Amino acid sequence: MRSAQVLSWRSAAQKRRIVSGLERVEEILLEVASAYPGLLGSACVSTLAAGGKRVRPALVLLTARRTGPLGEPVLRAAAAVELLHMATLVHDDVLDEADLRRGQPTVAHQFGVAAAVSAGNFLLARAFAQLAATGEPRAVDLLSEVALGLSEGELLQMEEAFRVTLSADEYLRRCELKTANLFAASCRLGALLGGLDDSAGAALGEYGRLLGLAFQILDDILDFTGDEAKTGKRVGTDLRDGTVTLPLVLALQARPDLGPRLQRCARDEDCLAGVVRDVVASGALEQARAVAVDYIAGARRILDTCDAAVEKELLSELAGSVVDRYS
Repeated sequence: MRSAQVLSWRSAAQKRRIVSGLERVEEILLEVASAYPGLLGSACVSTLAAGGKRVRPALVLLTARRTGPLGEPVLRAAAAVELLHMATLVHDDVLDEADLRRGQPTVAHQFGVAAAVSAGNFLLARAFAQLAATGEPRAVDLLSEVALGLSEGELLQMEEAFRVTLSADEYLRRCELKTANLFAASCRLGALLGGLDDSAGAALGEYGRLLGLAFQILDDILDFTGDEAKTGKRVGTDLRDGTVTLPLVLALQARPDLGPRLQRCARDEDCLAGVVRDVVASGALEQARAVAVDYIAGARRILDTCDAAVEKELLSELAGSVVDRYS
């Protein structure tokens, strides 16, 4: 479900402003994805067609000053964060050798690894082209820092595969690099290009960081309980890849025996199913969800300190929808 579909509009003008902004962002994404004919264009369009909630572009629009129309720099920034996100998904699927993304064949599976790498590189380059067109160097610097962190986070995930001694703090550090920092940057870009001062941008960036942490934790819970028809991936996908997430970290505290079992049977489906059942039975999912809910509460408290220049009610509602989606 797209982010705009979970929001309750306070006025027709408010709805028109945000929805039309998201529609314009979608037009930019399609323009970028279809810019080149042939294999590259087909691969990029396939990535776009896979869909997505568009949470990151929505954050850019909702953190811009709410008086007046959404300017072209804000819209370009909203497209840029989604292009960067799309690029990382394409590259992640190559590294993970994944066949499905959101229930659809991945670019690598459909067009080959070489085409997927090229498509991801193209989307990444176009993300920065969108920001460069805003004429604001600080916007480019913001996203550059996030892109570097995404690479570091992916390397950490590879290095930490099947490391059952991983701590919660180490897991959260990886979540910041791979997810939360882009949420934070989306909010800061909206504030920067939408006419807010630096203090407002810093506060909104922290809101985004906390929201991103909650988003990732709740997504990781779905690896144990999700409906494949809705999530587009099999239960236990992270376990098969050896990706240690917060539910497993917490489950290992109660059931240390799960560690050797996971390392021994990651490719044994029956054994893996048993590990999933035992993680669920340990109560770790409820503990992890409580951590995510605390982050959401912290994000909402930050909104309480912001003035009326931003869509505080909608940002709070968007944060709540993240929890509702995973309930």
